[in-house]
Amino acid sequence: MVQSITRVLLFSCLYPAIAGFWVSASAGQRYLSPCSVVAGKTGDTLYIAEFDAQQIAVYDVTGCKVSSVISLAGGPVDLAACPDRSRLYVTLGGSAGKVCEIDLNTQEVVGCAGVGHTPGGVVISPDCKSLYVCNQFDNNVSVVDISAHKEVSRIPVLREPVAAAVRPDGKFLYVANFLPAGAADGGYTAAVVSVIDTTANKVINNIQLPNGSTGLRGICVSADGRYVYATHILGRYQMPTTQLERGWMNTNALSVIDSSGQKLVNTVLLDDIDLGAANPWGVACTQDGKYICVTHSGSHELSVIDRKGLHDKLAKAARGQVSSPSQSALSYPSDVPNDLAFLVGFRRRIKLGGNGPRGLAVVGTKVFAAEYFSDSLGVVEINPEKLPDVKSIPLGPEKKMTVERKGEMLFHNASMCFQQWQSCASCHPGQARSDAMNWDLLNDGMGNPRNSKSLLLSHKTPPVMITGVRDRAETAVRSGIKYIQFVVRPDDDAVAMDEYLKSLEPVQSPYLKGGGLSESAKRGKDIFDEAGCARCHPAPLYTDLKKYDVGTGKGRDTGRKFDTPTLVEVWRTGPYLYDGRAVTIKEVLTKYNPADKHGKTSALNEQQINDLVEFVLSQ
Repeated sequence: MVQSITRVLLFSCLYPAIAGFWVSASAGQRYLSPCSVVAGKTGDTLYIAEFDAQQIAVYDVTGCKVSSVISLAGGPVDLAACPDRSRLYVTLGGSAGKVCEIDLNTQEVVGCAGVGHTPGGVVISPDCKSLYVCNQFDNNVSVVDISAHKEVSRIPVLREPVAAAVRPDGKFLYVANFLPAGAADGGYTAAVVSVIDTTANKVINNIQLPNGSTGLRGICVSADGRYVYATHILGRYQMPTTQLERGWMNTNALSVIDSSGQKLVNTVLLDDIDLGAANPWGVACTQDGKYICVTHSGSHELSVIDRKGLHDKLAKAARGQVSSPSQSALSYPSDVPNDLAFLVGFRRRIKLGGNGPRGLAVVGTKVFAAEYFSDSLGVVEINPEKLPDVKSIPLGPEKKMTVERKGEMLFHNASMCFQQWQSCASCHPGQARSDAMNWDLLNDGMGNPRNSKSLLLSHKTPPVMITGVRDRAETAVRSGIKYIQFVVRPDDDAVAMDEYLKSLEPVQSPYLKGGGLSESAKRGKDIFDEAGCARCHPAPLYTDLKKYDVGTGKGRDTGRKFDTPTLVEVWRTGPYLYDGRAVTIKEVLTKYNPADKHGKTSALNEQQINDLVEFVLSQ
């Protein structure tokens, strides 16, 4: 359904007209939550995905106003337009996700194709015949025939694909995997960029990013097709969390990939020595190839990087010919991901007026950023020969902020952190879940890293933390502000974050069939009871809120009692056990279940184990 709107520009670009058009929208008091933006063919129109409002705003750049909205049957996550800008494609989230085609002449949805669980990043092939859609919780990429509005293939990738970019010649698709896959107790934990051969429709390479890479959000290919750029967090998880200075815990990065050699060139830090640039999200190159632009959703900034300067310096570093203000000697390739001054001289940091910038579009020398929490559009003139020009344009009337919305905003806000190195979402991304890494948080001593936990249901399942050292989630939230963010804040902030975390709802498991248990999971449910699993993991929270020694402790943790975790959304929270040593639930029930202390599974045959695993992962 399309709403056609005629509006009058009452004031200026900063105060767009809202009379009449916004009456129905404001009646429900829904936030807009803009998250992605695509420019029209001539750049005088923008299409903005507004997730919570379940619509696409059509924005008139010349008139500085929303001219119409295209209503959708769900929250739009990402947008892509065919080269002639006659058609727009939008992914709609959910367990039964879909990608829809919109005729931009009529502004009507003309067809949809079913894809996977929680579809996000969408990319159009250069010949405009195929779509590639990232299915985050199915761990694969859909290939969709555009003319038939039909999914024709799925390509498995490693873990939670959220964004993709295709090379201009169409030969290769680059996919950003959100989280690391594999165990977390070794010396190397990092997410990867998967490379897909689009002719064979299969992964031909997984490009490993530096140790600690997690939370990949954005990816793009340069116009000449030579390089791929990916944004992510670079966690220093092997350090005890005793301070924040100089990126001691989390730094924020841009990885550069050689598309011809299909290999990592290097990773540069987007922070400064004494000021973090938290939670990099969207990334795009200007059409002339001069600049790389990155939004920082945690510190509410835009980085504008001189592309030639970056590659010249990376080439010199490869030859050992670079010195840096933050280094006492020459920088070599291995030093670059630790050099907080590497971008000095050819990167500008521009503070935005809105809150939580995510997706972005570049038109000439202007960058347009979707500012999620302020329901606004950031507009930045990046021409270095002009004075800085930054606007934040409201996309609708200001709405009263609920305590839950305030808590969500604060949870993602690195400005409240000392030197803005990180937000709560840095270690708990994806709506307060886990970053799949181990951290030494000092709450039960030093030198014993614990696997990062999802915060879903944390207020309903005390005590909290893996060893249960916090009596309840409210205590943990306040300790996190003080000892992880290293700040003192009004208690109202902690209350708001409490309410946000309480409002989180479980995502439907991808292991369910038609919303219910599969036949295998139904058999597994009986085994779950017979093996004694239900004694400590009773429904509906699947935890008895107690601590036990289940024989998994090792070293100084031998004999230690651990909090019984909820199994709700356990399919999403790997790796498992307190130190992340178990890659799968099957390993938890077999390889790491000494003396049947963690359920009586040693006598089960292979089929019974698989059925039990299927039931557990269906929660």
